[in-house]
Amino acid sequence: MAKTKVAIIGCGTIANSAHIPSYMNNKDVEIKYFCDIIPERAKAAVEKYGCGTAITDYKEILADPEVEAISVCTPNKMHSIISIDCLKAGKNVLCEKPAARIYSEAVEMKKAQNETGKVLNIGVVNRFNGAVNKIREMIANGDLGEVYHVYVSFRAHRSIPGLGGAFTTKEIAGGGVLIDWGVHYLDIVMFCTNDPTPKTVSAKAFSKLGVDMENYVYEGMWAENTKDLNGTYDVDDFVTGFVRTEGPTITFNGAWAQNIGIAEGYIDFIGTKAGIRLNYGGDFTVWGTEDGKLTNCKPEFEHNNAFQTEIDSFIRCIKTGEKLPSHIDTVAVTAKMMQAMYDSSETGKEIVL
Repeated sequence: MAKTKVAIIGCGTIANSAHIPSYMNNKDVEIKYFCDIIPERAKAAVEKYGCGTAITDYKEILADPEVEAISVCTPNKMHSIISIDCLKAGKNVLCEKPAARIYSEAVEMKKAQNETGKVLNIGVVNRFNGAVNKIREMIANGDLGEVYHVYVSFRAHRSIPGLGGAFTTKEIAGGGVLIDWGVHYLDIVMFCTNDPTPKTVSAKAFSKLGVDMENYVYEGMWAENTKDLNGTYDVDDFVTGFVRTEGPTITFNGAWAQNIGIAEGYIDFIGTKAGIRLNYGGDFTVWGTEDGKLTNCKPEFEHNNAFQTEIDSFIRCIKTGEKLPSHIDTVAVTAKMMQAMYDSSETGKEIVL
């Protein structure tokens, strides 16, 4: 059987740490192009992985009928533009999270997918995580009873990425900690609780600790190679909020940077029969009662490589027509909710959806 020919658009960190290795591990895939506007990045990928052609213009990929699947791993600003171009050229797309900078862009992506019928999945990789799927299964089976509230914490001490670069420039990224980290946590909540419709949103986003870039003190910095103290810092480094859905209520606190030196990345699912704390990227603990006694346990199971499962599922669904849980139709709901969070923060009012 002929291999599925793939192209990578954007050869930065997420491409090299997740997408490219996962494609390389799939025996049914051949990477034909590595594309990046920085020529050295594309050339480095060709040399590192020993395959493909390095290019700088993604439109070369669109003109190649052999390419069936594309990973879009660019800064957020280009997600909607490139994804829509790819769909209209008859390509299937896996676009990294978030779907887009703002909800209206995600709507245009959804429209293009619906019109073309090609695959458009978003890189909400936790929907392919073994622990997350077990929690979803437990909730669906009624093991927690009614899950009436979920609390989300994605807080770190001082972890602003690439200060002054693309991550901290709203025009490029669309936002800060909420759109970068919060999208993963909130998507887990939505997935595990069967994607309930959001009803109202009230939130406040703060831009505080990173504003004075020259005097920002930190121990480590993600994507420090993009740091530019002459650049821009106009995104949120702390966010808090409350969401009413047709299912549980949701509260959350998130921080790229806070003056509390303890990182807390977890989600609490609070039910009438039991509760679960999921440590982000790790295990979970279940608390409940049995025979008049308080109980708690930490289930043991084999962990999967979520990125590998995501990539393998993407390639499979192109052939089978299967609609994955990361499909734009589903993920657009979370995009709408996050847009409402930013709108609520800006207006100082609760947003009714």
